[in-house]
Amino acid sequence: MTAKVVTVSPDHSVRHAARIMLDHRISGMPVVDDGGRVVGIVSEGDFLRRSELGATALSSGEARGYVKGHSWKVADLMTSDVVVADEETPIERIAVLMQRLVGVVSRADLLRAVVAAKFDDATAAGDDAIRRSILTRLREDAGVNGDALTLTVSDGLVHFSGAVRSQSERDAVRVVAEGVRGVKGVYDHLYFAHP
Repeated sequence: MTAKVVTVSPDHSVRHAARIMLDHRISGMPVVDDGGRVVGIVSEGDFLRRSELGATALSSGEARGYVKGHSWKVADLMTSDVVVADEETPIERIAVLMQRLVGVVSRADLLRAVVAAKFDDATAAGDDAIRRSILTRLREDAGVNGDALTLTVSDGLVHFSGAVRSQSERDAVRVVAEGVRGVKGVYDHLYFAHP
């Protein structure tokens, strides 16, 4: 095995992860928490649906797709369902596990596009403009019904309360707000609606 492995933290930015992958000429890397535990993997394939590439991350209003396409945190982009083998695992077992892979395709050009992307935010200044922009993006981009939410903005600080249907919707609300120019902080007071 290769003992010297390049890793990234789930709290790092997506742009930082792309830069590491380009600099080390690798197509993917483990995501490791502060305790050294593997919590996921980020690969070039995770960057395919990024908004910087002009991708439309949603299919029928899927909030999770919006989060993966727009969030700037590795934790939101990474694949968390990974198979891990420790150093005592027999090579035959590892070979069987690896047969499940269908292949790896290099997408370094996509990583370069993410790194070079310019922020395109035409939001007007002021709390009212921030509020309107967030509500519009929730509805049109993330497929989240903002009518069930209470949104207040004061001096660039965004507070959400109300009901969401899933963790993906909760994440989408945060990611939308974080992506609006002028937002200084996002405070989540959301709860899950009962079906």
